[in-house]
Amino acid sequence: MKNQAILTPVREAHLFDENALTDYLTAHLKGFKAPLRIEQFEGGQSNPTFLLHSDALEYVLRKKPPGKLLPSAHQVEREYRIMQALGETNVPVPQMLLLCEDETVIGTPFFVMEYVPGRVLADLTLPDMAPPERRAIYSDMIRVLAALHSVDYQQLGLADYGKPGNYFSRQIGRWSKQYVAAKTDEIDSMEKLMAYLPANVPEDDTSCIVHGDFRMENMLFHPTEPRVVALLDWELSTLGHPLGDLGYSCMPYHGGVAGKLSLDGKIGPQTGIPTEAEFVAEYCRHTGRQEIPNWNFYLAFSFFRLASILQGVYKRGIIGIASSSEALERGSLARGVADVAWSLIEKQA
Repeated sequence: MKNQAILTPVREAHLFDENALTDYLTAHLKGFKAPLRIEQFEGGQSNPTFLLHSDALEYVLRKKPPGKLLPSAHQVEREYRIMQALGETNVPVPQMLLLCEDETVIGTPFFVMEYVPGRVLADLTLPDMAPPERRAIYSDMIRVLAALHSVDYQQLGLADYGKPGNYFSRQIGRWSKQYVAAKTDEIDSMEKLMAYLPANVPEDDTSCIVHGDFRMENMLFHPTEPRVVALLDWELSTLGHPLGDLGYSCMPYHGGVAGKLSLDGKIGPQTGIPTEAEFVAEYCRHTGRQEIPNWNFYLAFSFFRLASILQGVYKRGIIGIASSSEALERGSLARGVADVAWSLIEKQA
């Protein structure tokens, strides 16, 4: 169905004991009633995600993938914690219902959350909408991003959710290690970025909750209104720098390098989609920022991190544990993404 998440039978690599899950949910999830039928969402490259059809309600289950995992990746426990905490704020998230850290139940830790009906808008150009609705959707995305960055994480009990300060240096180190761990071929631009970025981190050291993968495809929109009803996929969230999220959000303005990630030729008053300058200015208005020096650094960092993520997807696809049939295709884009990152550094220089 149009603008609906794509569901498939549970893929062979992600099969688990459905009877054991049924027994566990019957014992631990209030209101759950057997029988249980399970489908798998096509998305969720990192952590496989499933729609649970019970006799009473529908739920969403998210779990770690099977097999040997990269260090610090696939932390569904953190996703559960951050969404549970944000349920008390005006950041739209599903209600968290159950966390199971006992991997003997279905093979890995998992959590269950409410099923939120909504539209999945995977094409950033929003081709079937009128300009005013496109503008409203982008404006609400910016509102949600600014709302997240304005949350008092200490009041939510999240002071230990990450390390405040020094965000970019730590992230550059982390994604460099992840890239090296998943490396399959030489990518010259990645080598240059791993040398340049840590030596050129801007002095601004603001800290807040960052989503880490803030993009339209990771949101559910109201079935009929231009409004975000759920921000999803929190695996990369931490305490960090708000301009990391903002730079990531603005990557589509710099070429199509991963599926429907490009806004080339699709922006301006005639389409309703804001320009990059308008996008950044509206975010600054919401958050009280006056300007953003060294903007291309934040963009380049975002492309660098995406290249590392895609390399991990590619490596998992090669060894057969990636959670989507598109893994090999998407992962092979790592080189092109890294090249875009380095070109942004060269432009700023």
